[in-house]
Amino acid sequence: MNPALVEGQGLRIAVEGCGHGTLDAIYASVKKAAEIRRWDGVDLLIIGGDFQAVRNASDLTVMSCPVKYREIGDFYKYYSGVNTAPYLTIFIGGNHEASSHLWELFYGGWVAPNIYYMGAANVVRLGGVRIAGMSGIWKGYNYNKHHYERLPYNQDDIKSIYHVREIDTRKLLQLRSQIDIGISHDWPRAIENHGNSRALFSAKPDFEQESKDGTLGNQAASYVMDRLRPPYWFAAHMHCKFSATKTYEDATGNINPVPTKATNGANSTGQNLGNGTEDSNVASIAHNKDEIDLDMDDDDELPQPSTTSETLPTTNKDEIDLDDDESVAATPQISSVPSDLRAQLPAAFAKPSVSTDRKPKYSSPSEVTNKTVRFLALDKCLPGRKFLQLLEIHPHESETKIPPLESRAKVQFEYDPEWLAITRVFNSDIVLGDKSAPVSPDLGEDHYRPRIEKELEWVNENVVEKGKLDIPRNFILTAPTFEPGMPEIINEGPYEYNNPQMQQFCDLVGIENKFFATEEEREERMRNGPAPAEERRNNGFRRGGGRGRGRGRGGRGGGRGRGRGW
Repeated sequence: MNPALVEGQGLRIAVEGCGHGTLDAIYASVKKAAEIRRWDGVDLLIIGGDFQAVRNASDLTVMSCPVKYREIGDFYKYYSGVNTAPYLTIFIGGNHEASSHLWELFYGGWVAPNIYYMGAANVVRLGGVRIAGMSGIWKGYNYNKHHYERLPYNQDDIKSIYHVREIDTRKLLQLRSQIDIGISHDWPRAIENHGNSRALFSAKPDFEQESKDGTLGNQAASYVMDRLRPPYWFAAHMHCKFSATKTYEDATGNINPVPTKATNGANSTGQNLGNGTEDSNVASIAHNKDEIDLDMDDDDELPQPSTTSETLPTTNKDEIDLDDDESVAATPQISSVPSDLRAQLPAAFAKPSVSTDRKPKYSSPSEVTNKTVRFLALDKCLPGRKFLQLLEIHPHESETKIPPLESRAKVQFEYDPEWLAITRVFNSDIVLGDKSAPVSPDLGEDHYRPRIEKELEWVNENVVEKGKLDIPRNFILTAPTFEPGMPEIINEGPYEYNNPQMQQFCDLVGIENKFFATEEEREERMRNGPAPAEERRNNGFRRGGGRGRGRGRGGRGGGRGRGRGW
């Protein structure tokens, strides 16, 4: 029986955009926002990536960030126990993370007391609300690869370890029952077409061309969103606030969204996202009192050192380009062979065309009944930014009627049985540390469904019926913790640790812990050092040349600037 929320109330959730190691400020802002709403707190805080679970200075060496911008942040205080998270906090990984730390918790786990990492992909339940999360950002050239990165990392590994992989997406696509909340770091591809794209492109001019090219956003996230259709989808990454509403024609098979006409300045509910006024060219939709207002700025009254900015901030010339990895595969390589001679070569000499945007053949399951996805992206926690939203969320069309609970503290944080079954099915397809290993093909829903149903019987018998669905509070220190006064910039990289949480999860689900390594194996890899950087054409390497990325996504000024800064 699903745990229930207090009767008449939903799950009280705070959603924050990019974390960037500012936990103290985020928790203070949530507290103030809850007070404004006359809430005694929240049941859950969701952080949309770039969390930066940095335990010590060694973790900083493998975070994708220029050395001069490395900062230890606040997290170490929560990791060491000096501070305690006041609210249950979950987060997904972004592209600026302590990757070696998150690797220890691939299937999800506690990075500190009351702070839970969702893993590469995961589904959990809180008070009956089902939450699906996927970590990383989209890079098509790494999508169909294994998780081949393993310590010690070379510079390519530091940039690729947070790229979304097909195997994790494939697992999410096997879900058949309704999800309530979806979370990704970067936006599902083309979601901008279902909101106030005019205001977005006005503030972020380079987004418009990428939108026209069909390259803006995370293709894998759009696959998952279109199949699972959660009522809410939260994201971050772009460092601006943006809301959209994506509606589907029919909830049982047609995966094509209803075309939106909301590009004149309002989203598909008729609400303007730029300045709070309504666009005269868009027909107004009658207000639904039960609908959560995703344009409500709960952070407007938070104590801030400077005045509140517009929802979509203009260019900030001082923001630093921290996403220079984005030019890695997109950078055109200039051939030393003249174009007229290349044209005379046989077709066999042409570079093979690899499609990474091939859509998986998964329609929306009949069990998924929601037809409207409300999307919300938020900024990072800085003065004058739209980084925080408070909502009350109920399970979608829940049939379970449970008497009121005595205390909201009893809302249970649980594993999801269907996801555990999917994890059992796909464990054999997870390959680690081997870049040359072939990737297992997607055999399709008809192949996986009977296997998942069989494994779900195992999960029900060995986990559900034995009362083991509650996520155990089993955090344990693995790496040394940072102490004030220690240097933040060092050269010594992190060591790989076997996290007991990983072993306990694998034991619960009855799968092999492929992440375990003996002391001898780890020491041998460290002695051998990182793999050499991958050589590229023109006697060069992957990085360098091509499009310059600059000025930051605080407003993508000049050229193709895509950096988001802190």
